[in-house]
Amino acid sequence: MTDRVVVLGSGYAGVGAVQSFQEAAPPDTELVWVSDVDYHLVLHEVHRVIRKPSVESKITVPVDELASGAEFVRGTVEAVDTDDRTVRLAGDADRPTVDYDYLLVAIGSGTAFYGIEGLREHSLTLKSLDDARTIHDAVRSAAAAASDDDPAHVVVGGAGLSGIQCAGEVAGWRDDHDAPVEVSLVEGLDEVFPNNDPEIQGALRARLENADVSIHTGEFISAVDEETIFVGGGEDGDPTAMAYDVLVWTGGITGREAAAEAEVDRDERSHRIEAGTDFQTSDDRVLAVGDAALVEQDDDVAPPTAQAAWDAAEVAGENLARVVEGRPLRTWRHVDKGTLISVGHEAVAHEVKLPGIAPLLPRTFGGPAARALKKAVACRWIADISTPVRALRAWSDM
Repeated sequence: MTDRVVVLGSGYAGVGAVQSFQEAAPPDTELVWVSDVDYHLVLHEVHRVIRKPSVESKITVPVDELASGAEFVRGTVEAVDTDDRTVRLAGDADRPTVDYDYLLVAIGSGTAFYGIEGLREHSLTLKSLDDARTIHDAVRSAAAAASDDDPAHVVVGGAGLSGIQCAGEVAGWRDDHDAPVEVSLVEGLDEVFPNNDPEIQGALRARLENADVSIHTGEFISAVDEETIFVGGGEDGDPTAMAYDVLVWTGGITGREAAAEAEVDRDERSHRIEAGTDFQTSDDRVLAVGDAALVEQDDDVAPPTAQAAWDAAEVAGENLARVVEGRPLRTWRHVDKGTLISVGHEAVAHEVKLPGIAPLLPRTFGGPAARALKKAVACRWIADISTPVRALRAWSDM
């Protein structure tokens, strides 16, 4: 009897797992790949589209280049029924349901708004290609209605990796077009790139300031309306009011609503699916990987980063094949290979572990070497999943 294996998602975890599964797939298996878009997005470079929309052709790879032999179904996952082994898709999908014998959930994450009044209604997010296009259009429109005496105010909430890169691209677009735009970055904790090494925090702050991005740390956004962001306040005093024209919120992640419907163990607050180091969930026919999952990592969980998803996908795809065959599963452990963050055309590298030369590198550095390294990582991923030719074409825009 043919087993139907279904993979949900076309992000780093989804693409990597599909390709890994196909290499290890046992005979008599049918692979169905489901995603809400018909391409893979190099998400850690999507901020480039804010500055230059034409970059989108360089950071997207059509699914038909990625997994020949798989049946692709375009649709947004609404729910997973583990009793009937059925995935329900939204009304505009290629078909309403997809049945499975074995399932891998790799649908990524959504944006967490933490119940902050007005934030969901009045902010833009940066989780997709459409999001980046929308931010570009909103910044351009705000700038067109502004003047040197009355500039547009663009505020980015959250100074993690996405927030820093978003602010850098908005500042870069402003400078490219000599536009009347002020850019602010708001972070509730005490420093940019919170909970990381002070050395990289200082390097990122310096580059943000050099890019003329105003940095506000130490107080959380408490409420938002259509014109004003309220920062701080509460029992100790009145909040500070910040006028804005465009607000982008990058302050946290949560599980997709579809994951909340699945009858598997999951975190009650975020709805991210709990999975072991072999990616198995509480249902022995369902695996989960990437941002959709909380994967055990000693006393913590693996970080929700592109690097971790990319690395985990190979093992998850192979384990999907092993589950079908009833073989023992491999375990995975995330090993941090360092951090690369761009601020416009600048970049910062920190504790990068390159075989053979890592001991020769400074712990934290910028300049041409950091920029080239960040380009190389993005292009290597594109080459790995597609072709070196496509990667070379993308180099200049990374």
